[in-house]
Amino acid sequence: MENLPLSQRLIKATHQVLMDGVRGRNKYPGHYRSIPNWIGADGCSIEQARFIPPGADRIDAAMAGWEEYIHAEAPDRLVQLAIVHVQFEAIHPFLDGNGRIGRLIIPLFLYNHGLLSRPNFYLSQYLETNRSEYYDRMHAVSRDDDWSGWVAFFLRGIIAQADANTKKAQAILALHQEKRDAVVEITHSQYAVRALDWIFQRPLFKTPDFIESAQIPAATARKLVRDFRDHGILRELVPASGRAPATLVFSELLNIAEGRNAF
Repeated sequence: MENLPLSQRLIKATHQVLMDGVRGRNKYPGHYRSIPNWIGADGCSIEQARFIPPGADRIDAAMAGWEEYIHAEAPDRLVQLAIVHVQFEAIHPFLDGNGRIGRLIIPLFLYNHGLLSRPNFYLSQYLETNRSEYYDRMHAVSRDDDWSGWVAFFLRGIIAQADANTKKAQAILALHQEKRDAVVEITHSQYAVRALDWIFQRPLFKTPDFIESAQIPAATARKLVRDFRDHGILRELVPASGRAPATLVFSELLNIAEGRNAF
């Protein structure tokens, strides 16, 4: 986004990357759909659908209007973002991956308009927690023209997620201070804090990656990894196999980021 603003071109390129090697990779990644699709229970017919997006012949015009609105002046950018998000989901331009792209658009919009210094704000946790209301509110826009209900729900989500993100950031800073004191005591190495800062940036890695890029003498780097493992800062996620080294994980950091004991 340093060279390309939030646009249809960027969204298509993002979709192509998103669908590479995952579910939906055979559904025209990077291209708008050329056939109808619909939203409803798994396996439902179009007659049973809860919502039917515009036909394929209307997508180009709909997305052109959507793109124009992204860059239009608005009295409140967050209200504008609420409309941008629900309209993208309503157009449903891709055969698959619309939900994931729609959630990615949120931080990209905030970054594009200078509301974030980096595009690192993800509303997925709130939307997953409130999934039923999320779908109901979006559906009520098309069914009942209830824009106010949708926007209020979305803004509550922004507030809740901002609060959750702030708490995570504070927890990460506290963890760094705690481990900073611990690694100096454990290793008595002048490189201990540098190693710690490295694993805060890459909490999932293999020892050769660390040796290669941490800018620490190789023998010292190996010893630091051993010390971190022996004292429980790191643990094996995937054991070594043959010539393949073990995959190590900094569980405490990733669990804070995930908001649960995932590692």
